Amino acid sequence: MKEYTIHPLVVGVNETDQGVMTYLRDYGKRIYLPIYVFVIKGGDKNILVDTGLEQFVVADDLGEKLGMDILEFEDALATQGLEPKDIDVIIHTHLHNDHCENDYKCENAKVYMQQAEFDFFQDPHPIDHRYYPDVLDDVDVEIISGDQELFDGISVIFSPGHSVGGQSVCVNTKQGKAVITGFCANEKNFPEAGPAVAPGVHIDVRQAYDSAQKIKTDADILIPLHAMWVGRESVIG
Repeated sequence: MKEYTIHPLVVGVNETDQGVMTYLRDYGKRIYLPIYVFVIKGGDKNILVDTGLEQFVVADDLGEKLGMDILEFEDALATQGLEPKDIDVIIHTHLHNDHCENDYKCENAKVYMQQAEFDFFQDPHPIDHRYYPDVLDDVDVEIISGDQELFDGISVIFSPGHSVGGQSVCVNTKQGKAVITGFCANEKNFPEAGPAVAPGVHIDVRQAYDSAQKIKTDADILIPLHAMWVGRESVIG
């Protein structure tokens, strides 16, 4: 099986409450949430997992404070020798706006998402306001359903709950199976002992809980979608 490396890029940071990440836990604790694009290297295609925020405002010294480079999408790609037009594939964890605002810039990319997520995106329930109707305009969408291998060594696991059609991305590396969660989570969702903690924001908390348990069991390297440590790594795997 082909082996890859994962290169996290920070394309924004939000400040919020830990309870947004962990269901019924740690409310009132202010935290930072990095917004990531993941570049997958090792194959014959330029692959991204998510495309992050298009515009954001952070304090000038925040990157130094957090120990990570916070860059706009094009500048972040440039650190990997890439431009948006070079991207062949985008795999979406889900379609909340902070994961897909730069899709339209990648004019040559095929964009993979779950059928359930795409359907909900087209007619979202008003309780979930994070689906922006224009983010997929002029995007080459590739619909998949359920667990599926996309390329040799890269597959997705259907991970509903946080959103209707989230998918976790599994990447074979020399250090084992790395899994990027298909739902918003950080370090606190995955304690070393005991079960994983469901995401604090969810459409279906039971599905969210079950998805978190499955990912915790499957991964050799677990990459929570908003974990702080991820942004301090230049390469994973």
